[in-house]
Amino acid sequence: MSERIEAREKSMKDVLKPYIQKWYWFGLSIFIALVIGVLYIKKSVPVYENKTSVLIKEASTMSAAAGDFSALQGLSGFSGMGTNSIDNEIEIFKSKKLLINTLKDFSTQLPIYAKQTFYDIELYKTTSPYRIFLINEKEDFNPKLDPIFITSKGNSFVLTSESFKKDIAGEFNKTINLPFANILITKNPKYNSAKNRKIDTNRIYFKFIDQEANIDSFQKMIDVDLANKDASVIALQMLYPNKEKARDILNALVLYYNTFAINDKNKESKNTMDFIDDRILVISQQLGQVENRKENFKTQNAIVDISSEAQISLQMNTEAEKRVLELETQNEVTDLLINYLNKESSNQILPTNIGLDNADAASNIAVYNKLILDRNRLLESGTSENPIVKDLTNQIANLRKGIMQSLQSAKRNIGIYTRNIQGQLDKSETGIGKVPAQEKVFRDIERQQQIKENLYLLLLQKREEAAITMANTSEKARVIDDAYSSRKPVSPKKMIILFGALIFGVLLPALIIYLRQALNNKIITRSQLQILSETPVLSEIPSYTKKSDELIKLNDVSPMAESFRILVTNLRYMLPDTDKGKIIFVTSSVKGEGKTFISVNLALALASPQRKVLIIGSDIRNPQLQRYSPEMKNAAGLTEYLYDHSKEASELIHKSNFNSNCDFMFSGSIPPNPTELFENGRYEQLMAEVKDLYNFIILDTAPLMLVTDSLIFSHVADATIYVVRSEYSEQEFIEFANDKIINKKIRNTGFVLNDVKKTNFGYGNKFGYGYQQDTKKWWQFSKKS
Repeated sequence: MSERIEAREKSMKDVLKPYIQKWYWFGLSIFIALVIGVLYIKKSVPVYENKTSVLIKEASTMSAAAGDFSALQGLSGFSGMGTNSIDNEIEIFKSKKLLINTLKDFSTQLPIYAKQTFYDIELYKTTSPYRIFLINEKEDFNPKLDPIFITSKGNSFVLTSESFKKDIAGEFNKTINLPFANILITKNPKYNSAKNRKIDTNRIYFKFIDQEANIDSFQKMIDVDLANKDASVIALQMLYPNKEKARDILNALVLYYNTFAINDKNKESKNTMDFIDDRILVISQQLGQVENRKENFKTQNAIVDISSEAQISLQMNTEAEKRVLELETQNEVTDLLINYLNKESSNQILPTNIGLDNADAASNIAVYNKLILDRNRLLESGTSENPIVKDLTNQIANLRKGIMQSLQSAKRNIGIYTRNIQGQLDKSETGIGKVPAQEKVFRDIERQQQIKENLYLLLLQKREEAAITMANTSEKARVIDDAYSSRKPVSPKKMIILFGALIFGVLLPALIIYLRQALNNKIITRSQLQILSETPVLSEIPSYTKKSDELIKLNDVSPMAESFRILVTNLRYMLPDTDKGKIIFVTSSVKGEGKTFISVNLALALASPQRKVLIIGSDIRNPQLQRYSPEMKNAAGLTEYLYDHSKEASELIHKSNFNSNCDFMFSGSIPPNPTELFENGRYEQLMAEVKDLYNFIILDTAPLMLVTDSLIFSHVADATIYVVRSEYSEQEFIEFANDKIINKKIRNTGFVLNDVKKTNFGYGNKFGYGYQQDTKKWWQFSKKS
C-alpha cells in the first residue's frame, strides 16, 4: 500500500516538476497579461446600455387576443390567413426607412470628438463647445476624410487636417467653404465649461460621416424584441458610448414610429370618406328622381291619401313590407360593395361601417383592410420578394376572393327572402279589391324613396364616424418607460477581462511547457529513465559549465565528484567479489552521450594507491580518449595490439597525467577492418593479461546502435555502464538498450544519466551539495558576517 502511495506521489511530483521549475515564466506571463488587460480596459471606450419600452395597442400577441383572431378566421372560412401583428411592428421598428427618418434630425450636425489620454469621447449637447452644421456636400465629397481639428480664439477659429493642403481660418456663425463641403460652425450656448474641465478644447475635432454606413452602424446597435412573449410590449435596446445621444435616438425612434402609424390610419379613414362622398352624390341624385316621380304621380292621378282606404289591409302587411324594405336596403349595400370590389385594384382598402348587415363579410373586410395596411408598411422598408410580403399578398388575394363569395352568397339569399315576402305581399294585395292600382304604384314609389333616404342618412352617419376617426390622433405605441441608461458601462467588462488575462497568463506558459514536454522525446530526468526501464540507475552526473571542471580532481568535493563517488559505491554491489581485476564495460546508444567522459572520470574516482585502474580506448573507429591527452594523439594503442601479435600490452600502456594510479591504453590508429580485429581472439587475451595487473579495467567502447564492434567483446565485462545523456538521448534509445539487456547481449547493466542540469536532479535538487562550503549570493556580500 505504501509503495503505491509513494509511486503516486512521485508521479505527481514528476508531472508538476517542469511547471514548478519554470515558476518565473508564470509570474512574468501573468504580469504581462494583466498589464495588457489593464491597457485594453484603459483604451476601450466605455459603452452604456440604453433602453426604452412601448406598448403596442391592438397588436396580436401569443396570448388570448391571438386565439380570438383564430376563432374569427375559423368562422369566416379563411383559416391560415392571419399574421402576428406584433412581429410586424418589430420589423417596422428595425426598418431602415424608420431609422433614416429618425437620424435626419441628428445628421444635420456633424459629430464632434475630444481626444483623451487613452480614447476619444463624443461631445454632445452640453458637453460640446461648438455646433457644426453641414450645409451641403460638393461633388468630390469623400466621407473618409481625416479628422478636422478646430482651434478657436475669440470669434474666429482655425481648422487643421491632414486632408487640407493648408490650415483654413473662419469665423463663427458664418458659412465656411471647404474643398468638399460647406459648413457652419457656431458656439454652443448650452456648453458649460465648469462641468467639462477634463475636456481639452485644443484637442477637439470633427469628421464627416458616410450616411449609409452610419445608418447601417446604428441599425446593428439597436436591438428590438418582445419584452414578454405573453404581452404586446416591445423593448428597444441600444449600446452606445454617449448616453444622452442614445436616449435621444431611442425616443425619436418611438416618436417617428407613432407618426407613421397615425399617417397609415388617416390614409384608411380618408379612403373611406372618399368612397362615402362618391356614394352620397349618387344616392342624392337617385333620391331626387324618386321624389319627382312621386310628385308627378300624385299630380297626374289627383291623389291625396290612398292609404286610408286600405288601412285595415295594410296593417296586416306592415311587417312584411318593413322586412322587404330592410332586405332591399341590404341588397343595395351589398351591390355597392360588389361593384367597389370589381372596380378597385387589389391593393385598395375596402370601406367599412357602411351598414352592411352581414357579420361574416364585415369581419372579413376588417381583416382584409388590416392585411393591406401591414403589407403596405412592410413594402416601405422592403420589396415584394420579402417572404412576409409574399405571405400577406397571398392572404389578401384569398381573403378578397372570400369576401366576394360571401357578398354574392348574401345577395342571393336576400333575393330569395325578398321574393318570398314580396310574393306574400302580392297575394295579400290581390285580395284587396277596393284598393286601386294606383296604390300599388304609389307604394312602390314611396318604398324607393324610403330606401334612398335610409341609405342617404346611413352614408351621412358613416361619413361623420370616419371624420371622427381621422381626427383622433392617439399614438399606436404608448411609451411605458422613457429612454434611460445604465449607471455603469456594460463594456468593457473589467473583471472578466482581468480574469481572462489572469487565466491566459497562467495557461500560456503551462501550454508552452506542456507542448515542450509532449513534443520532446528526450530523456531528461531520472524518473523518466526509471519508467522506461527496470534496469537500475546507478548515478546522475551533473552538468559542468567550465572546461576546467570536466575532470574530477584529488580530494574534490564538487557535485560532480560526489556523483562519481556514488557511482563507484553503487557499482561495487554489481561487481563480483574476486581478487582479480574487474572489467567495467562503458557504452551508450549513439555518439555524443558522454561515454569517454564517464570512463575517464570513473577511472579517476576509482584510482588510489590501493587500486590501480586501466582505461582502454575500445572505440577504434572514432577514438575519443586521446582528447584528454592531446600529446598522445598519434600514440600506438589497441589497434596495434590486435593487429600485431608480437606486441605486448605493457608496450602500449601509458601513464596518466591526472593520477599516477590511472593508466591509459589509447585506441591507436584507425583500421580498415575493426570487426575482424575484434574477432581474432587477441582482445580476450589482452583482458586476461591486464586483469592480473590492475584492480579495475574500464573499456571505453563504441556506441551500440551505430556499430556492432562492442557486442563482439561485451562478454568479457563484469559490469556494464550504459550512458544516457539528459536532454540528448531519445526515449527510443532506452527501448534499444532494454532489448540488448533482455537478450543478454550486454551483462550486469546499470544506467548512468549524464549531463543532468541542477533543476532536473531526482532527489530534490540537492544532490551533492550537502558538504560544500556555502557560496554567498551577490546580495549577501554587502552584509556583515
